[in-house]
Amino acid sequence: MKKLLLAAGMASLMSTTAMAETIGVSMALFDDNFLTVLRNGIQDYADTLDGVDVQIEDAQNDVGRQLNQIQNFVASGVDAIIVNPVDTDATEAMTNLAAEANIPLVYVNRQPINVDNMPDFHAFVASNEVESGTLETEEICRLLKEQGKGDGAKIVVMMGELSNQAARQRTQDVHDVIATDECSFMEIVEEQTANWSRIEGQDLMTNWLSAGIEFDAVVANNDEMAIGAIQAMKAAGISMDEMIVGGVDATQDALAAMQAGDLDVTVFQNAAGQGQGAVDAALALAAGEDVEQKVWVPFELVTPENIDQYLDKN
Repeated sequence: MKKLLLAAGMASLMSTTAMAETIGVSMALFDDNFLTVLRNGIQDYADTLDGVDVQIEDAQNDVGRQLNQIQNFVASGVDAIIVNPVDTDATEAMTNLAAEANIPLVYVNRQPINVDNMPDFHAFVASNEVESGTLETEEICRLLKEQGKGDGAKIVVMMGELSNQAARQRTQDVHDVIATDECSFMEIVEEQTANWSRIEGQDLMTNWLSAGIEFDAVVANNDEMAIGAIQAMKAAGISMDEMIVGGVDATQDALAAMQAGDLDVTVFQNAAGQGQGAVDAALALAAGEDVEQKVWVPFELVTPENIDQYLDKN
């Protein structure tokens, strides 16, 4: 049974290796609130470890650029690689590049398509997306019932990038919750992608409102799209007192929107925890240690009732 080496064991690992380790990190993009917290989590944690250097690159949401970054990491002889993939369907080539060079690789946050076929010295650290959309939609279901809409409610769904496993799974979570007896009163009247973007979320909501779409709740795959939807609805004069809006990630902007009474539900995804877990796994693999290939950092439901517990986390 492989054993996961987490933060508690890092002091022991570092004292025994007594050698510098260089980790190449390729992030899908820097211009994203959640991924910025993840990136900072990787850097901040590495800074606490003696002899550990991380080289973080921005793939700018370009698969080709990300592949080039991994090639460069391999050529420079890094001890391990961490990848937050641009396209989760394009990870086999990344895996092969690292595997051919016998370099440990850790995917973080976004699940690679080949997650079940990675070499033993590769791993995946993230939160289980089956939990994310499920927690969000179940809470929206509860709130709709609380409003007296248990006999019938219409919802709109904003999806992330369709090339991304998280977007597909979070959307499937919504459908799975609606398929239960408890929440079968919910009907999806619109479901479109806004590519994780606040601006695109605002534009999509504006289009729905212009088309006369009526709904009782917004279920977004992430907080940025939810905030964009809120901005569009407020611009259209819709009161947030009655409209239910949910997202995922519990970013600082989302928590501010919740405190303002605009966002009703989000789901805390521990970006710093994922970053730390990825560094721990990369260092353990570089040292020849065994690591669980799937390392899950739990999602947590955030509501106005428990928001104080999360204000300083993401």
